[in-house]
Amino acid sequence: MQTKIWTVDKNVDNLITYPQIKEAAQKLKQNEVIAFPTETVYGLGGNAESDEAVLKIFEAKGRPVDNPLIIHIANREQIHSFIKEIPEQASRLMDAFWPGPLTIILEQKAGSLSDKATAGLATVAVRMPNHPVALALIEEAGLPLAAPSANLSGKPSPTTAAHVAADLMGRVSGIVDGGATGIGVESTVVDCTSEIPVILRPGGVTKEQLEEVIGEVSADPALTDDRLAPKSPGMKYRHYAPNAAFYLVDGSRQEIQQLVKEKRKEGKRVGVMTTIENKPFYDADVVLACGERARLETVAEALYDTLRTFNQADVDFIFGEIFPEQGVGQAIMNRLAKASGLPILNQKT
Repeated sequence: MQTKIWTVDKNVDNLITYPQIKEAAQKLKQNEVIAFPTETVYGLGGNAESDEAVLKIFEAKGRPVDNPLIIHIANREQIHSFIKEIPEQASRLMDAFWPGPLTIILEQKAGSLSDKATAGLATVAVRMPNHPVALALIEEAGLPLAAPSANLSGKPSPTTAAHVAADLMGRVSGIVDGGATGIGVESTVVDCTSEIPVILRPGGVTKEQLEEVIGEVSADPALTDDRLAPKSPGMKYRHYAPNAAFYLVDGSRQEIQQLVKEKRKEGKRVGVMTTIENKPFYDADVVLACGERARLETVAEALYDTLRTFNQADVDFIFGEIFPEQGVGQAIMNRLAKASGLPILNQKT
């Protein structure tokens, strides 16, 4: 398959009138799949009303079809075509955070969307991205778009069009290059079908921010218990993984450096994932700084690009520092744990 790349400046006026947007939107109307930027990561979009289009998304990603997709819309009016009702708490969250990195799970109207997009569930996850290119594309297509992250399943999510091309060139009809994304980790997913909303996936909107708007919010127990099955779209299987064995380490810099030393004695190439503040301390084959520890939003922004860079560095092992699970730190640690798929090495015991 030939993959076309359209370059679009997100800062121009009237994006919806641009030929690149119109051409990409026409492909979506023809049930082709197109990658496009959002404020979080690049998404791989297809007509959420079409089994044909949704199956193309799963095929391109190599993603299991029992994993539901998030539906992206350009305006609040679109949601009424496939949602039964909007509870008051959900409405308040929409007012506060849409467009933005918040996905809300609601009860859907039967038969309104492809069962392939919702994995046959009675509920659907929906969000309105805060990116001018995404909004223009969805509006011009006139369709709700099912859109998981635009990467091969299990690999780090893409934050640039180059990341998308590395994974999906020849597997999708097109890529809309709108530059690098901003937030870097995916949207927060909140289930609003129960009396007390439940965070199913931490992301760009923190628990503290949600509670400022609607009061009490709980968290899915599966976020902290690996024995439980997660309920959120995109969280059922291992994700974001680099090629090398990736261990998170709960320990000091000295303890991490000792682990590096031991593996290098075995003849292994070793990487360390750290922050700008700590990078000078480490002696390893590859040392990458993932943002600033003092500003965790920069860690979130650089996270996936850093994991992809390790793949290019051809290391055998990666040791990564951990982060406090407050604010966006909860989303960072959630993604790092998914990327590792291994127990945290606790060097403090």
